[in-house]
Amino acid sequence: MSIERLRKLNELQHAAGTDCVAIVPGANMLYFTGIHYHLGERPIIALLPADPSDRPALVVPAFEAGKAMHGPVQIDWRVYSYLDGQDLQEVADLAVRELKLDGKVIGVEPTQMRVLESGLLSHQAANARFVSAADLLKQMRMTKDADEISRMRRAAKVPERVLAEAIKRIKPGMTEREVAGLFMMVSFEQNPQEPASPPLVQTGLSAAFPHAFAGERAVQRGDLMVVDFGAVVDSYGSDITRTIAIGEPGDEMKHVYEIVKQANAAGRAAVRPGILAEDVDHAAREVIERAGYGPYFTHRTGHGLGLEGHEAPYMVKGDKTVLQPGMTFTVEPGIYIEGKGGVRIEDDMVVTTESGESLTTFSRDLIVV
Repeated sequence: MSIERLRKLNELQHAAGTDCVAIVPGANMLYFTGIHYHLGERPIIALLPADPSDRPALVVPAFEAGKAMHGPVQIDWRVYSYLDGQDLQEVADLAVRELKLDGKVIGVEPTQMRVLESGLLSHQAANARFVSAADLLKQMRMTKDADEISRMRRAAKVPERVLAEAIKRIKPGMTEREVAGLFMMVSFEQNPQEPASPPLVQTGLSAAFPHAFAGERAVQRGDLMVVDFGAVVDSYGSDITRTIAIGEPGDEMKHVYEIVKQANAAGRAAVRPGILAEDVDHAAREVIERAGYGPYFTHRTGHGLGLEGHEAPYMVKGDKTVLQPGMTFTVEPGIYIEGKGGVRIEDDMVVTTESGESLTTFSRDLIVV
């Protein structure tokens, strides 16, 4: 993490004709500044001009200003701080005027910028044109450097240790919520500095719905249990799913498991520089479709991973991103059959100079407990 990221952003802004990029607390602010800020009722806006000789500006609560001045990235900020109860518009107006943003092209985060922040900026920049900066930011963050990959490699090992320990403690009769709590407890034991988010735990018939939170259903013998969770190490995440059998499952769901396992292997094997993101989806989906279960694979094969759990690129038909060394994403095919259950196997991949490497290596064989 260094000032070089801002310099690279300057180059991309010039090429795109974007005069300034405005970012709010979240992954992009962390990526460029190294600062963890909370997106709340007190607005925080970083204004990053395309001209490298023009100092970046930060609209920030007074008690949060010190983070910027003493942050890990030494940025020569123009700080526009405000006290609780102060007129925020006056502070934002001053920043906009001094950066001369009226009539300029301002790039914003389309899924992060709220009416609150956009209203503060547009008050003194009524003639500015607000555009999506998603492509600029995506170009920066999709390809990870060696340090980022090292963090993700370490993050991938945490849920594998958690799986190995938690599986020993799962018993029939436990509820999905109790199993989720077990995984949270073991996750904290393994990685107390950055606790994990609650895992998705789905058993039996509820496993036929890919994204359902753990409920009060009791685990029963013959169930397949889908467990989807991850960990964060130094701000970078991992994401893994394994499907565990509680006692021996029926023949059909055993067969379904093997198909998903083959689809996962095909998706991982397809990864290499130069192919399109959608090609990974095709490789995994083709296995499931050939087996006659195409209609039961209802989501994309994978999503980018890094500072956020879901980010570009996406392994789905229509994503024409050309894979490059350093890109990181998941491969997670699944089959979900209402009235019978579901199976998903998810791994984290990094594109290398020649192929792809799975950062997650936990056994993909069906585990019966």
